[in-house]
Amino acid sequence: MGRNGLVLFFFRSADWCPYCQAQLIDVNGGVAEIEKRGYRVAGLSYDSPEILQAFTVKRHLTYTLLSDPKSEVIDRYKLRDPQYPPGSRAYGVPRPIIFVLDPSAVIKAKLYEESYRNRPPVTVVISKLDELGGRS
Repeated sequence: MGRNGLVLFFFRSADWCPYCQAQLIDVNGGVAEIEKRGYRVAGLSYDSPEILQAFTVKRHLTYTLLSDPKSEVIDRYKLRDPQYPPGSRAYGVPRPIIFVLDPSAVIKAKLYEESYRNRPPVTVVISKLDELGGRS
């Protein structure tokens, strides 16, 4: 959590989802600008810590990826994608969404697209932080 809050994004998989992989790389390019505004960045998926660590190293990510292998946090926010049944490789994945949280973890903004194939670019996230007064 930064002094102004956290940009927390939920993504399907760093292992097999090319749209997520592109998003993870895009977000990495905006981390410095987000942190200048007093926010930290974290991504969360159902991937194992090993998968997330391997992607972090391979792509030189400068922010934290969090593992929710039982989709407990995903379910707490009611983000589980219902189209994948138990036994499916994608069972437990979240719908992709970005939350801007204040220091008390209250959701101040939600950024998302209707299709999992599209993600708000990091420039949109930065603009939203500016709109919320995140400039320092």
